[in-house]
Amino acid sequence: MSAGLTASDLSCRRDERDLFAGLSFSVRPGQVLLLEGGNGCGKTTLLRILCGLRAPDGGSLSWDGAPAPNSDYLAQMAYVGHADGSKKELTALENLRFAQALAAPGAYTLEQALARVQLAGFDDNPVQTLSAGQKRRLSLARLLVCAKRLWILDEPFTALDRRGVALIESLIVAHVAQGGLAVLTSHQDINLPQVDLQRIFLDQCH
Repeated sequence: MSAGLTASDLSCRRDERDLFAGLSFSVRPGQVLLLEGGNGCGKTTLLRILCGLRAPDGGSLSWDGAPAPNSDYLAQMAYVGHADGSKKELTALENLRFAQALAAPGAYTLEQALARVQLAGFDDNPVQTLSAGQKRRLSLARLLVCAKRLWILDEPFTALDRRGVALIESLIVAHVAQGGLAVLTSHQDINLPQVDLQRIFLDQCH
């Protein structure tokens, strides 16, 4: 059985034009797939297909050798999109508690996760009082409190300063070092030392 995520001959059309066609790739445990390309080339649309939020116009996905998305795939997948996905009226700690209630507990406690993303001391702060960068780090802290093998991240470095970018890069490196997988988009150069990094330029996939 083939472990990980495999896409075979994916295609997607929008407004009578191909965003991408004949797209095939595989992401195995310990690997990161970086999707690159200009605005409107289909990066976010492809991530939505991987998350099961949109069906491809052609092709198929498999997870650990079985057709996906299926219940096991959805249970093992975590998605962080453009929006932070936090409840603004809840505190940072309450948001993490809510996220953990919907999944198996991860390797970090709620307090440890906040400390890991440099939000120690902000446990009881309502999310609406946090800066844009702090909100982004909180959204990524959800990955630490939930046990998920596959991280799907849409522009995870948005609103982060250089220190924040380095922090998230370190989280991704640690995740794949433990056998996890990640698929992400980014307009920034990224630094993932000693990671098996694949790149797909979607501008070329039509």
